[in-house]
Amino acid sequence: MYNIFPHLGFLLRANKGLLQNRDEFHAYIQATFVEHLKTLDKNDQRSFIDAFLVKQQEEKSTTNGYFHNGNLLSLVSNLFTAGVETISTTLNWSFLLMLKYPEIQRKVQEEIEKVIGSNPPRIEHRAKMPYTDAVIHEIQRFANILPLDLPHETAADVTFKGYFIPKGTYIIPLLTSVLQDKSQWEKPDMFYPEHFLDSNGKFVKKDAFMPFSAGRRICAGETLAKMELFLFFTSLLQRFTFHPPPGVSVSDLDLSPAISFNVIPKPYRMCAVIRS
Repeated sequence: MYNIFPHLGFLLRANKGLLQNRDEFHAYIQATFVEHLKTLDKNDQRSFIDAFLVKQQEEKSTTNGYFHNGNLLSLVSNLFTAGVETISTTLNWSFLLMLKYPEIQRKVQEEIEKVIGSNPPRIEHRAKMPYTDAVIHEIQRFANILPLDLPHETAADVTFKGYFIPKGTYIIPLLTSVLQDKSQWEKPDMFYPEHFLDSNGKFVKKDAFMPFSAGRRICAGETLAKMELFLFFTSLLQRFTFHPPPGVSVSDLDLSPAISFNVIPKPYRMCAVIRS
C-alpha cells in the first residue's frame, strides 16, 4: 500500500523506524566499502566486496556502467538481509520444535554424541548424521518461512495445466502447494522427520523439498544456508538442551505462525540448559 500511495506514509506508525533502520544499515555497508577500498589488492581479493571493487576499477574505461556503488549497495544489502533473516527465522523455528518434541531433540543429541562427541561440528559430519539432517530438512519444510516465492517472469510462452501464460507474465510461485502436498508427504501437516528417512534410517532426498525454490532462479545461497543450519543447529544441541520455562507444558506451546515479512513463530520463552 505504501508503494502505491506513498503520500499516505504518515499513517504507517512503523514507517519512520523502518526507514531509519534501513539508512543506518546502508551507512554501515558504505563505511565497509571505504575500508575495503583503502586496503584493496586485486591480487588478493578477500571477499565479494573486493571482487566488485576490482571490477569497478577495471570498468572505468568502459561504457557499461554496471559496477557502481549503487549496485554494490543493493547487492550486499540483498545478500546480507536474505542470508541473515532466513537463517535466524529457521533457527527460531528449530528451537520451538525441539521444545515441542523433546523425544526428537534427544535422538538428535544421541546422534551428535555418537558421531561428533565433544569435537566441533564440521560440515563433513552431515553425511554421517542422517537423522539430524532429516530433522533440519523437516524444520525447513514444516516452517515454510517463505510460502510465496520471490517474483519471477516467464521467459517464453508456456502452457501449464491447460492455462496459456504468455512471455513476460509476472509469476509468484506458491511453495506451500509443494511443501504441504498430500501426494508427496505422508504427514504434510505434522512435524515428521521420517519424511526424509527410508526404512533403514538413511537420509533420502525428496523432489518436493524446495524451500529454496527451483530451476535456474533457485536461491543462490542454498548451499551456504544448508551449511550454516547444520553447523549452528548441531553446535547448539551439542552444548544445550532446550526446555519450556517452568510452568509451561509441551501442550501449551503454540506452533501457529505470527504475521511478519516471512513466516515466523509467535514469541515464546525457553530455557537453555548446559549439557554435562
